[in-house]
Amino acid sequence: MSILPPHRLDLAGHRRRNGVVPWVAYHGDDGRDRLIAAVEAADLRGRGGGGFPTAVKLRAARSNRSIVVANGCEGDPLSRKDGVLLTLSPHLVLDGLQLAAHAIGAAEAVLCVHAGSPALPSVAAALAEREDRVPVRVAEVPRRYVASEETALVRYLTSGDARPLGKRPRPAERGVRGRPTLVSNVETLAQLASVVLLGPHHYRASRTELVTVTGAVRRPGVVEVAAGTSLAGVLAAAGGEAEPVQAVLAGGTWTADLGGGLTGIATVYALPARDCGLEYTAKVLAFLAAESARQCGPCTFGLPSIAADFAELLDGGPATARLARRLPLLTGRGACAHPDGAARLAASALQVFDADVRAHQADGRCRVPVGVA
Repeated sequence: MSILPPHRLDLAGHRRRNGVVPWVAYHGDDGRDRLIAAVEAADLRGRGGGGFPTAVKLRAARSNRSIVVANGCEGDPLSRKDGVLLTLSPHLVLDGLQLAAHAIGAAEAVLCVHAGSPALPSVAAALAEREDRVPVRVAEVPRRYVASEETALVRYLTSGDARPLGKRPRPAERGVRGRPTLVSNVETLAQLASVVLLGPHHYRASRTELVTVTGAVRRPGVVEVAAGTSLAGVLAAAGGEAEPVQAVLAGGTWTADLGGGLTGIATVYALPARDCGLEYTAKVLAFLAAESARQCGPCTFGLPSIAADFAELLDGGPATARLARRLPLLTGRGACAHPDGAARLAASALQVFDADVRAHQADGRCRVPVGVA
């Protein structure tokens, strides 16, 4: 079953296309156990970037005081999949949200989107059509990169401050207003609904994922592909290469290998052969440094430093040795995974664009004309 319809579905259209959740099969505590077991059998994993097993998160957050939070914020500026899903198939997300709430025993549900999200009218219309067991509140979150991190959402819903809280305790232990909280990406929730509507075995055999594809492709946008589709297949789903591609930024990591299977990756950027990968990476690192919550050393000092190092590389400076020392210091030491992602991006760029690094250091410019990425 495709989770992305060709046009927006109202409640009646959603039920004709996808079916009605068989609530009677999941009645009571035994039903909750069966529901989580079905999610585990389907091997459903988070679609917000972490790829963590959803069944494990459901069990961890299960409590008579729990809250479920649907994360529809897209901090990654390349991503559009969650907004498109909420616009075209809001009821599939809301079905998944209700199922998650039932699984963990939550009596409260919150759907988070960025302030002014184009998906808001579709979500409001969908909620007006439903009479759900657990009421759903919509929260508009500030448009900041780290504001969509799960502990930042917990903090925002508790105090209005949209900055990460740190790695311990996890939201399932102490979340919104101190209560056990499940934070789940909206696509993950739509997938959860699909598990129940299809059955775990049929779901696993037909599982698809949403990927936002941008850059040098003929039809940039959100595509739905079978789980495990190669990067070449993802580019083909977006109309194929519009011009020669030298590398792909897949989920925040550069690669020149388009043959590998794609699982859990939400964004793909195809870098044209005429553009400089170092320049594009330097721009991304500058953005990540500016979007820091400035709460810990790796973000406050580390991200600006590696952004400056990449700017120096562009000018032919000898920053590679400093980067080799600095990048390992960022990993695993931040209050959230923001510096880890920046370090992975930088390290992959140094590897994939090694020839460009050497060209810049040799004569202060790239081996290809520097374009606008």
